[in-house]
Amino acid sequence: MNWAAISTVTVLLFLFGMSLQTSWQLETLLNQFGSQLEVSVYLETNARVETIKPLVAQMSEVADIQTITKEQAWDKLVNELGITDIAAATQQLGENPLVDELKVKALNSEAVPTLATELVKIRGVDNVQYVDEAVRNISRLHQGLNWVSLTFAIILTVTAIAVTTTTIRLIVTARRKEIEVMQVGATCTWIYLPFILQGITFGVLGGVIAWGLISLIQQFISKLIAQQAEFIQFLTHGFKLSLAQTILLPLVLLSFGSIVGLIGSLLAVRRFAKV
Repeated sequence: MNWAAISTVTVLLFLFGMSLQTSWQLETLLNQFGSQLEVSVYLETNARVETIKPLVAQMSEVADIQTITKEQAWDKLVNELGITDIAAATQQLGENPLVDELKVKALNSEAVPTLATELVKIRGVDNVQYVDEAVRNISRLHQGLNWVSLTFAIILTVTAIAVTTTTIRLIVTARRKEIEVMQVGATCTWIYLPFILQGITFGVLGGVIAWGLISLIQQFISKLIAQQAEFIQFLTHGFKLSLAQTILLPLVLLSFGSIVGLIGSLLAVRRFAKV
């Protein structure tokens, strides 16, 4: 039963740790992707970039602004079309048909829709374009993962507490005679504190084992990625945890495991302490 309790807590913390780590990694990728998403702001024909750019820079969701004048856009277009005589092409059209453009980068993916809504309200802005559907799909994926992780965490937490409670109750029952002797002069705290500490130990051991398994999986995946092409390594670069997250993850697992063990042991000894 001791190993049953420890293994149950280990499974709980392992799945919780993997889901938490995956959520962090996906959030990092979302932020990286969001910071690279460019909102294309097309100005009106008579609007001036020098007037509108400072207004855009004041917005809190803006990470970076790049100015593309209509002359630069026209040169790029004719080069892509393979036109060698730029002056002749311009003369045939009468004038440059393009407009000035601002490439605005958002701080993160979630800020893109809000940023686009605010940009289109600026006087002198004719049109705003961005990849709306992609941002929404990625945000939905992140939210869905968080809900699924939360649901499994709740179910497994209840299961781990129940197994820990049953285990501690069996241990208390097996030592019932010794407890009856101690009740002559010892307090309830002194009698049942070892069982509470044993429940916490179950949680700590489960956290240590779970963290060890997660670390082994991380090392295996890192070695596997190192053997892949540079393009695959670039795509998976965002999956690396920050230093703070690397330190925080084992602390969260140990703390969560200790709380589960504490709750389970308290529920187990409460009934006996009242007898």
